[in-house]
Amino acid sequence: MKKLLTEFIGAFFVSLSVTLCLLGTVGNMAGLAIGITLMVMVFAGGHISGGHYNPAVTLAVFIRGKCPPHEVPGYILAQLFGAALAALVGSSFIIGKLGVGMDLSGITAQAILCEILGSFAMCYVVLNVATTKDNVGNSFYGLAIGLTMTACAYAFGGISGIAFNPAIALGLGISNISGFANIWIYWVGEIIGAVIAAFTFLYINGKE
Repeated sequence: MKKLLTEFIGAFFVSLSVTLCLLGTVGNMAGLAIGITLMVMVFAGGHISGGHYNPAVTLAVFIRGKCPPHEVPGYILAQLFGAALAALVGSSFIIGKLGVGMDLSGITAQAILCEILGSFAMCYVVLNVATTKDNVGNSFYGLAIGLTMTACAYAFGGISGIAFNPAIALGLGISNISGFANIWIYWVGEIIGAVIAAFTFLYINGKE
């Protein structure tokens, strides 16, 4: 239960930062704010649950062999619930407005590719800095993960939006920043990116 609560809290605040930044007036600072939020949540909860806060990361860590099968459903549900609640709170109660929705129908392939690449980067970095024996006890893993999110947000956010995380994608649907019509684009790209990252990691590093 402690692990699930940690995953819920982390996913909640990361999703809340996405919602508030994209619906608010943060502008070009959104990617930095979201990346910093992820970083501090990883440092806060990484020693308890691993600090996934992302179903794609949980899937990649499971494939890599560092997340027991019985924990996967609970992690994913906690992440989705946390992100969904954050999107509802942020858009309905704090900001008091919904987004206008993104039209990705004309750039579906590009958006999926962006989500594949962003999710690959996120999962690949997590696996390398937080699950290898060579990096046990390191003090930089949260910074590396947060900055990866920031970099991906600036690189790909203008095309597909800032997601790279199925839980955040759900939040984007609830707040209508992107809309539910696009959620399959996110989830397909993110799952593919996570699977490719996990098997790439295993090919390079093995299971140790």
